[in-house]
Amino acid sequence: MEYFVKNRLVRYVLSFVGIGCCASGLSQEMSVPTQLRCDLLLQTDYQSAYGFVVPTEWKVAQSGKHECVRILTQTPSFGWNISSDEPEVMQTAYQILVASTEDGLKENLGDVWDSGKVISAQSSGILYGGKPLAGDRLYFWKVRIWNGNQVESAYSDAAVFLTDKNLQKHATARYPLQKQQEMPVCVRNVKDNTWVADFGKAAFCGQLYLTLSSDSDRDTVVVHTGEANTPEGTVNRKPGGSIRYCRYRLPLRSGTHTYQIQFRHDGGSIKMPSYIGEVVPFRYVELENYGGNAEQALLVRNAVYYPYNEKASYFESSDSILNQVWDLCKYSVKATSFTGQFIDGDRERLPYEGDNYIGQLTAYCVDDEYNLPRYSHEYSITHPTWPTEWIQISVMTAWLDYLYTGDLRSIRYYYEDLKAKCLMDFETENGLIIVSGTDKQKNPQVMAKIHHKRSIEDIVDWPIAERDGYVVDNSCKSVINAYYYRDLVLMSNIAEALGYVDDVTFYKKKAAHVKKSFQQVFWDRKNKRYRDSDKTEHASLHANVFSLAFGLVNEKDKASVMEYIRSKGMACSVYVAQFLLEAVYGAEDGNYGLSLMNSTGDRSWYNMIREGSTVSMEAWGNKYKPNQDWNHIWGAAPGNIIMRELIGVKPVLPGWNRFQIKPQLGELEWAKAKVPTIKGAVTVKYSQAGTTFSMEVKIPGNTEAEVILPARKDKNRVSINGKQVKARLKEGKLFLPVLRSGIYQIYTSYAQNENNIQ
Repeated sequence: MEYFVKNRLVRYVLSFVGIGCCASGLSQEMSVPTQLRCDLLLQTDYQSAYGFVVPTEWKVAQSGKHECVRILTQTPSFGWNISSDEPEVMQTAYQILVASTEDGLKENLGDVWDSGKVISAQSSGILYGGKPLAGDRLYFWKVRIWNGNQVESAYSDAAVFLTDKNLQKHATARYPLQKQQEMPVCVRNVKDNTWVADFGKAAFCGQLYLTLSSDSDRDTVVVHTGEANTPEGTVNRKPGGSIRYCRYRLPLRSGTHTYQIQFRHDGGSIKMPSYIGEVVPFRYVELENYGGNAEQALLVRNAVYYPYNEKASYFESSDSILNQVWDLCKYSVKATSFTGQFIDGDRERLPYEGDNYIGQLTAYCVDDEYNLPRYSHEYSITHPTWPTEWIQISVMTAWLDYLYTGDLRSIRYYYEDLKAKCLMDFETENGLIIVSGTDKQKNPQVMAKIHHKRSIEDIVDWPIAERDGYVVDNSCKSVINAYYYRDLVLMSNIAEALGYVDDVTFYKKKAAHVKKSFQQVFWDRKNKRYRDSDKTEHASLHANVFSLAFGLVNEKDKASVMEYIRSKGMACSVYVAQFLLEAVYGAEDGNYGLSLMNSTGDRSWYNMIREGSTVSMEAWGNKYKPNQDWNHIWGAAPGNIIMRELIGVKPVLPGWNRFQIKPQLGELEWAKAKVPTIKGAVTVKYSQAGTTFSMEVKIPGNTEAEVILPARKDKNRVSINGKQVKARLKEGKLFLPVLRSGIYQIYTSYAQNENNIQ
């Protein structure tokens, strides 16, 4: 019989008399679950009025007067975090209560759902299993957990969620968009009666308020807003490309008044909600012909963002350039979230799958919310764009969604769509695919599977000049088939997660066949690199980057492929730079990866900063794309590469049940970071000098970490929290014992003997 002792004083007494079970187990405190999530959202009680956060008043929310979070699905998921202040905190069971009233929940009555004690370590992506939920209804819930010694926690604080009027089989809830009032960081008098306010960073803004004074009803101020300025400090009237500039005439009234600028925009695919209004991006505001004192005036802009946790992540290192690049990429996620999903920038405001992939990965590394990436991915499944690879990339974003959240619902719901997105219908006799220019695109049934009504084309890279001479024709292309192989591998993983055993076998077998054909068709044995297609000897950077990044290069050939990649430099766009960095770090060339990210050349992220942008650009600089914009999430690759590859923290198992810590610092002397996860933040500090490497890490509760560190020589001494441990040495790396939650000080140095090496 099991005895559950809830009173802490009684439990303390029993620890001495040993009634019913292990005394030492009863004396332990079990962490109370925190950070409760429903449908992946941390703040299901979030409410706002016209974009501004208001105190939670659920009666008002139910009457529809406020914007609020509504759970859209019939079977929401639940999750929570567990404190890592104590070492090796692991959950072995949980109990969830869902109640129709707050009072009932206080009495521990789960009248809607009482899961009972479920023996499981799962603490994210747990599906609701109670009575059918009613629409437009409030529900209250809480959870308690047990550890391996059968010590139970207290119940968590209560959380609440509101259902939508019409619940669906599957739909992703989101927060309402949020307005933040921001003021200039400085206001300068640039010439007579001309003042320029600098808000520090560009943002998409819904309104601009100006409190100005005039002695007459005859004064007119010309207001200029823009993303770029001139060498003289005024707002650039002709910035070029799609860099934004707007001009407004503002007649003043005598006295002091607050004026509102209503913005206008020339359209776009994704429309702004009425409670936000139209938005335009700008950093600078110029007041031309203003005779008053602008330093005494008040300028306020309503910047529009998807709710975002600034404190969820940080990164800092010994390299000031890299730090600036990180800040640029981190802020880019916030700045470009203004529609509530990832889009390609302000020019089209169109959700492209390539942007989704980079935005999704970077969002995972800077914020601790997951529904913006999920919604963006799911929207693109049924609203695809024209590039072949971006049809294929949906499988990659689907797998990442499951890997980072541990929530199976999306891949289960869209499974048939994901199968089609592999583009298997375009297979040829050797198992490879040809898409551009094929008659199969005229087959309405084939195109309907991928939700397309018009033809698609291979993109390779964009703009065209960034393709490194890639031969683009209607041949069998290496890049398209590298994506195809990667999709087949991931589909086998997805099928395994869903328990589709036959499909696992099918996709693994097909992936092996594609890999064999890929080598036969594209591998240049003489020059030891990959060709662009089956009809050319040309070998671009792209053919080799995607082959390496997606796991197609045989181990014996990796060195020659990497040598060729290094010889090419940054001969690609900001989009393919994501995969270039994945390939480089996958080949464990941290020094070269660092040199790409902290470069100050024209084709660098620092060049975006140098040219004046505070958000990642669509291209390396204005000269590389005549119509480029200055607010493109697909230019933010270092935002995820720094965390996932340089800092080296990324999930191994879905939902972060197990993750990897494998730093590749290159020549950095030190670095520190906070990496958000659905289980709680991982914090690390690294320092390296000569033959020593030190590391401090905090691992969240209910997780395990595989720690892989650089080995300085063949003999290494390794200590964890002051105690020497054995580490496995393999291929120049040290594999440490698996670590569970807690804080660890790890130190490695050159040793004089091999007693600590296995």
